[in-house]
Amino acid sequence: MALGSVVSSCLKTDDEKIADDYAEWRAANTAWYQEQAARTEYYTTVVAPWDPNAQVLIHWFNDTSKTKNNLKPKFSSMVDVKYYLRLYDGTAVDSSYLSTSPADSLFRCRLSSGVIEGWAIAVPKMHIGDSCRVLVPYNVGYGISTAGDIKPFSTLQFDIKLVGIPKYEL
Repeated sequence: MALGSVVSSCLKTDDEKIADDYAEWRAANTAWYQEQAARTEYYTTVVAPWDPNAQVLIHWFNDTSKTKNNLKPKFSSMVDVKYYLRLYDGTAVDSSYLSTSPADSLFRCRLSSGVIEGWAIAVPKMHIGDSCRVLVPYNVGYGISTAGDIKPFSTLQFDIKLVGIPKYEL
C-alpha cells in the first residue's frame, strides 16, 4: 500500500502538486472572495467582455458623478495609476508609492499587455480621478504561479487611483 502512494504521488503533474500543496490557501482565498461577492451593496461585479468566467469585484471610493465626464482608458491604453496591493488576509505585498519612475508614486502600464487580466477588466471601467478597491480572484490574477510574496491561488486586493492616460487617442 505504501508503495502505491509513492508511485501515485510521483505521477502527479506539477499543477496537481501545487494544487495539493496550496489546497488550504486556495480554499481560504476562494471562500473570502465569495463572501465579498455576496456584499452586493458594496461591490460591483465586473465581467470581462471576452470571457464570462473572468470577473473582478470593484468598489468605488469616490463620488463617480464627479468623474463621469473624465476620460476612460481603452483596453489598448497606457495608464498611469497609483496602487496598493494586499493579499486577501491584508498582508501588504506591493505599492506604487515605493517607486519614483516615471514620476513619484506612479506605475505606468499598457492594459493589453504586461499586467494581470484582472487589471485589464477593472481599469477600463474607471475614469481619470477614480479611486477603487478591486478584488481579483486568482484565475485572473497570478493563477497557480508564485510572484514574489504572492502564493499560488491568491486573491488580490488592489486599491487603485487612475491618475492619467498618457498619449490618449480618441
